Amino acid sequence: VQLQASGGGLVQSGDSLRLSCAASGRTFNSRFMGWFRLAPGKEREIVASITWSGTTYYADSAKGRFTISRDNAKNIVYLQMNSLEPEDTAIYYCAASRLYSSVAIRVADYQYWGQGTQVTVSS
Repeated sequence: VQLQASGGGLVQSGDSLRLSCAASGRTFNSRFMGWFRLAPGKEREIVASITWSGTTYYADSAKGRFTISRDNAKNIVYLQMNSLEPEDTAIYYCAASRLYSSVAIRVADYQYWGQGTQVTVSS
């Protein structure tokens, strides 16, 4: 599975961004698609995930502001981010998991990773 993330940029506090992750290859092996982020001085953390059946998970920091969705026909996963805050500044990575489980929220649960896209939120 190959993943290509895009959509990052420099925005101001309160603005919105939509990240996209285009998947190609053996995508039928991926039960979960997730967005993670890596901020300076912090460990990579889950932001949101979605299964092929549409079940979603959100980290507490994302609840109410971010929405993960997917277009099965195009093999694209989106992360709509609203009300962005400086604390959201990070490199955002999309990832795919073959894990056969009810939830996949750990970095170790994901086998395939995109290259990352920078999101910078200024105050």
